[in-house]
Amino acid sequence: MADERYETGMSVRREVLGDAHVDRAIAGTVDFTASFQEFITRYAWGDIWAREALSRQFRSAITLAVLTALGREGELEIHVRGALRNGLTPEQIAEVLLHTAVYAGVPAANAAFSVAREVLEQEGAI
Repeated sequence: MADERYETGMSVRREVLGDAHVDRAIAGTVDFTASFQEFITRYAWGDIWAREALSRQFRSAITLAVLTALGREGELEIHVRGALRNGLTPEQIAEVLLHTAVYAGVPAANAAFSVAREVLEQEGAI
């Protein structure tokens, strides 16, 4: 059920993650996951990511740090690409991960650096 927040969320989600990723997520939606896809589009992307008090670059940096701290490498891969789309440089991404190592631990940052390096190489950023 589309509404303004959902439409805004879908627009922001596509801008940050790219059409290909969003199209794959939508194509993979089944009855069991439909409510979750609607939830993240409306609330994560339409409510939170669409707020204006923080830039998308800043939100990407926060997201990278949190995903690193939680050890969510699969999501980290997606958001490294999003961080590039949002204008973060490879150097800034490295700084976020290095900073996170101090507070979340070296093993978490080590895994994050590995994921980020692979993505940055695939994207031709390094």
